[in-house]
Amino acid sequence: MRKILQLLLLRPIRWMVDRYSSRPDRGRIFEALSRLKSQIETDAGKKGFVIPFDPAKNKFIIFSDQHKGRKNGADDFAPAEQTYLEALHYYNRETFHLIALGDCEELWENTMLQVIKANSLSFDAEAKFLQRQAFTKIFGNHDLDWEIDPLAQSYLKEIYKEKIVVLEAVTLQTNTDDGLLTIFCTHGHQGDLQSDGNWFSKFLISKIWAPLQAYLRINPNTPAYDRELKSLHNTIMYEWSATQKELILITGHTHQPVFESLTHTERLMRKKQSALAASNPEWAKAIADEIEWRKKTEGEIPSDYLKIRPSYFNTGCCCYSDGDITGIEIADGYIRLIKWKMKDGKASRMVLEESTLRSVQRALALERSA
Repeated sequence: MRKILQLLLLRPIRWMVDRYSSRPDRGRIFEALSRLKSQIETDAGKKGFVIPFDPAKNKFIIFSDQHKGRKNGADDFAPAEQTYLEALHYYNRETFHLIALGDCEELWENTMLQVIKANSLSFDAEAKFLQRQAFTKIFGNHDLDWEIDPLAQSYLKEIYKEKIVVLEAVTLQTNTDDGLLTIFCTHGHQGDLQSDGNWFSKFLISKIWAPLQAYLRINPNTPAYDRELKSLHNTIMYEWSATQKELILITGHTHQPVFESLTHTERLMRKKQSALAASNPEWAKAIADEIEWRKKTEGEIPSDYLKIRPSYFNTGCCCYSDGDITGIEIADGYIRLIKWKMKDGKASRMVLEESTLRSVQRALALERSA
């Protein structure tokens, strides 16, 4: 019976989640992000703070949207848990700073105690970063309780064995020969009417969706990359970032990986242009073949992709149904979109996209002055 219901209800349930769990409003998002950025820059503290860094020395890994649950049928994190653990072991060994960019715990569907009990391995792995003073935890809409629950600090002390403040955002800043570069990191739910503290959305998720998902064992998160080239929310996030000076915005929330404001297929289109300009027809043909293959499932590519500023990045998520996870690395002077996957019991890291921070910074400056 469960399999029959899965076949019958998978599509309408995914439609319902998409319809009611996210309702971005451009004006509210612009206002919320601008206010948050200003608060951190002028009065660092409860909302967030600025971390100065040296691109040649400091390393960051940014993961979001784990949605750690309680190991039941509604736990979207369960298939990706081992991949996440292997990735954290690697990044701790390589002395990265871990930024957990929100929705790390699924507290709409579960109590804190349920999540804590079921995820000791992941919390212990995260705690190792905190022991090195290399862990920043950001809240999202699904784990907003870290900010508003009066018992949150006692739960956090139980999890990590020492005090940690959960922030709304963090800003990474570096001075280069080309000037100041700001990397603004937040979950990305700000200004979203349906997910930024909206009562109906919480009720729908916790009282209707969660029990149904637990019974049907449905994970609505498809493997990276999603068929939709960009969600409306990602588009609005990009539009805000494009109005800022010398700023890179990194968010999660949508579960859609974005690199330099483009999806993977759009970046392939750019690479094809480069191959043609370099008089390399074999390379261009290989890229064109991959683009055509992706178009069969992703549709046509918007013609304005060449005009987009490289100001917006999205981590994707750590709860894809195939067990893969994606994130953003900042290391060795580069910014990278990476994917980790398990194969034959071993985790492997793949670089999906990469650019030097210097090239991104110069592109932002050039396009603003053009």
